Order: sequence, then structure tokens, then C-alpha cells
Amino acid sequence: MGREGSNPSPGIGGARAPRTVDRRGRPAPAPATVAPIGRLTASYTVEIDAPLERTYEAAADVPGATAWNPAMETVEVLETDAEGRAMLVRTEADAVVKRTTTTLRFSYDPPTGLRWRQERGDVKSLDGRWEFEDLGDGRTRATYALEVDPGRVLGMLLRGPVEARVKEFLTKGAAEGLKAHLEGGEGA
Repeated sequence: MGREGSNPSPGIGGARAPRTVDRRGRPAPAPATVAPIGRLTASYTVEIDAPLERTYEAAADVPGATAWNPAMETVEVLETDAEGRAMLVRTEADAVVKRTTTTLRFSYDPPTGLRWRQERGDVKSLDGRWEFEDLGDGRTRATYALEVDPGRVLGMLLRGPVEARVKEFLTKGAAEGLKAHLEGGEGA
């Protein structure tokens, strides 16, 4: 039992946790910490008045994405497959807080989707995909999804409302852009 006026239990084995003090002997403030920067994961789904195959073909035309994806500024095809599809591309994109340059490798799963993975670029890692579902009657459900590790420096800019704005701009812009492109007759 403790004595009156004594401090609470000093801890295991009677040792007290060390306290940091400033030069005047006052308790020093705890060192500043920054929450770890995590991966940004976002997706956006639209229903498009266009058949599955036409929707897939428009999305799989990677260089053509600059016409309807507001974030995509340039696409340079570095490598194609035997079918002429872009396999390796260098892109410049508007990520709201910074213009990014990325080299992406694509894989295709006609007509239900395509994927890409960053090989080199301004973010630590980037994985993306389109997924398509036939709804019948010439309609398609299209989901655009991204998973990005922005890295430490860019991640510091992507906090709070800015993070939400970037996620929405990148995913909603692509999905709504594809929808408008196809429903406007440009994808025919």
C-alpha cells in the first residue's frame, strides 16, 4: 500500500519512465509526429448506355483516353502487343496537387476489363483497373479503380479534404468522362 502523498505506482520493478525536460527543467513537449502516409484507394462506378464490347474498346484505347479523361494530359505509347494494344505507356496526368509523370504497364481481359501497374513514376506505386459488367439492353456498368501509394512527399499534400478531392477528380473524372464519350456518340 502506498504512503499518503506518494506518486502513483512507479511501474515495473519500481523504475519510472524517463522524462524529457527542457533546459529550465520543465517537462518538454512530446516530439511532433506525423501519421504514416497510407495508400489511397478509390473507385467510381457509372452505368453507360453502350454495349459491353464498345465500352471495353473505348477504355482499351489507352492513347485515346486524353480525349475524355480530364486527368490524362498526354499518353506516349512505348510498347505494343501483337494486337496493337498499348502495353507500356508514359503518361502525364493532373493529380490536382501536382502534375505527375508515370510509366504504366497494361494487361487486358476483353471485354470485361483491363489493368495497369506503374513501373516508374512520381508516386511510390500505382495500380489501376477498369471493370465492365453487361447489364443487358445495350447498357454496361463500368468501374474505374485506383490504388496509389503517393510516397512521403506527395502524401504530405494529400490530407483531409484535399485527399477526397483528388480521389474524386481521378476516379469520377475518368468514369464520367468515358460515359459522356460513349453516350455522346464519339465512341461509335
